[in-house]
Amino acid sequence: MKIEKILLVEDSKIETMIIIKILEDAGFTVNNAANADQAMALLRLSKPDLILMDVVMPGQSGFQFTRTLGRDPEFSSVPIIICSSKSLQTDKVWGLRQGAKDYVTKPVDAIALLAAIRRVGDA
Repeated sequence: MKIEKILLVEDSKIETMIIIKILEDAGFTVNNAANADQAMALLRLSKPDLILMDVVMPGQSGFQFTRTLGRDPEFSSVPIIICSSKSLQTDKVWGLRQGAKDYVTKPVDAIALLAAIRRVGDA
């Protein structure tokens, strides 16, 4: 699957700026939302090729939102990569069990993030 459009769900303005720069420099088109509610509104307007999901956000957590999207027939085909400061192995395992296709930790390493996107796109 060719990944061109990415929805970034991230509440930190600094992290958002960093990640958007990495993604846009790599040629991706990026929309961003600060929480699950904003993300759902954007998803209803335009389905992305990939969702890059933070975990710790106001309202619904990224783990919860990943699970919600995985159960929704309209969005279950959109792959999700969790991008979080929660870096314990148990967090990674839990994120994958919620339906994420990959898990990248923050602070974001551009090479690791782009490699995860390639892996998901090649799957």
